[in-house]
Amino acid sequence: MSAGRDLIIVGAGPAGLAAAARAAEGGARVLLLDDQPAPGGQIWRGVGGAPGAGDDVLGAEYAAGRAALARLERAGVARAAGATVWQVTAEGEVGWSAEGRSRLVRAPFVLLATGAMERPMPVPGWTLPGVMTAGGAQTLLKSAALAAEGAVFAGCGPLLYLVVAQYLRAGVPVAAVLDTTAPAGRLDALAHLPGALLRADLLLKGQRWLGEIRRSGTRVIRGVTDLRILGTERAEGIAYQRDRGAWERIAAAHVFLHQGVVPNPNLAMAAGIAQVWDDTQLCWRPRTDRWGRSSALGLFVAGDGAGIDGAVAAEAKGELAALQILHGLGRLTASARDAAARPVFQRLAREQRARPFLDRWFRPAPQFRVPEAADTLVCRCEEITRGEIDRAIDTGLAGPNQLKSFTRAGMGPCQGRLCGLTVQELIARRTGRGPEAVGYYRLRPPIKPLSLGELADLEIEEAAPADEGADLGAGAAPHG
Repeated sequence: MSAGRDLIIVGAGPAGLAAAARAAEGGARVLLLDDQPAPGGQIWRGVGGAPGAGDDVLGAEYAAGRAALARLERAGVARAAGATVWQVTAEGEVGWSAEGRSRLVRAPFVLLATGAMERPMPVPGWTLPGVMTAGGAQTLLKSAALAAEGAVFAGCGPLLYLVVAQYLRAGVPVAAVLDTTAPAGRLDALAHLPGALLRADLLLKGQRWLGEIRRSGTRVIRGVTDLRILGTERAEGIAYQRDRGAWERIAAAHVFLHQGVVPNPNLAMAAGIAQVWDDTQLCWRPRTDRWGRSSALGLFVAGDGAGIDGAVAAEAKGELAALQILHGLGRLTASARDAAARPVFQRLAREQRARPFLDRWFRPAPQFRVPEAADTLVCRCEEITRGEIDRAIDTGLAGPNQLKSFTRAGMGPCQGRLCGLTVQELIARRTGRGPEAVGYYRLRPPIKPLSLGELADLEIEEAAPADEGADLGAGAAPHG
């Protein structure tokens, strides 16, 4: 790969693909890095290769990813698959590894399109073999047409019902769906119903999934207020309560949990990008302007990594970031940028109309965000329980970073991705502070494991100077 990049994009999901193609079409020299073997991200995983489950199982939204991949191919974007990005600096330096080799590359602009991750659901037994996220179950279906018969799906959110519907289309029976959606969230959502009705097509899509599930005869159990995975060596079933009533049980070797998705925060945080607490989506997200510019000079964030809006909105965000980057490179005038962006902004606004309603309807219940039992694991990597964290908090610690010294929570291979939000909310509840006051783990590179051998053989790519007239911008204002 030759030096002289204008733009490095991390992530090849809908936002990254759209941004890479649009920037390359405008004359920018683009390098697209992704840790998967093929582009597509979670939404379009495997869509361009040997099929797992077919389009009749996965749906039209999945099939639409082929057009995005075809556009990328036509644009001739340089890309590296299987690339683990372990560092991004505010100066536009990107560290990544692939096939045992590590490299440092530079560009005047870097776009993070790292997407979303499933919110942790730390219930008793969630670390047992046989327990996965619903997104993990979908990944196996998309990439290898693998599915577990007789599984129980538990949680809330549109993805939960989508994956169940996909299982049933594939002829895979589902033991039951345990719906943990809180009644309070449904009531809060009603104020936003008028806006959501402008996207009645999205609401009807969810109703179609529910219709498929009902017609299959699959049990859908609503009003679930507590649950725990049964088993000692592996999952053997699930116990649940409805409205805090008597415990009931379902035997199952596989349990798939889900309660929504949140931006994948680690790379943006480690790069020093300013974050804001989103009290509606209950997560941190990067502070960006409408073009995706962050607080760090030359660093952009697009897609669900900048706030959860869905795949079509992610594509729009990627397009907008690319248009602003092309303007910054001197390849688009402001008037040309604005003209090209106008229909994209309209498309983005349309996609966001139902979001306030959905965010409130599927707001995860408090008891599923933070476990109630003291012996439930919170930090999977270091096997730290809620009780251990409670005792550390009671010593008067200031926040998550001090907690690391007391318990090692957040110091494992996942760098806090699977416990960060839980730990933050646990400290907030126990100390009577808001989550934004408690803060998050302080993240530093490398954010993913890097061997000493890879580091010793680090290859540094010298950057060619940016084109004359390149404008990095002054960083993001909240609504600039």
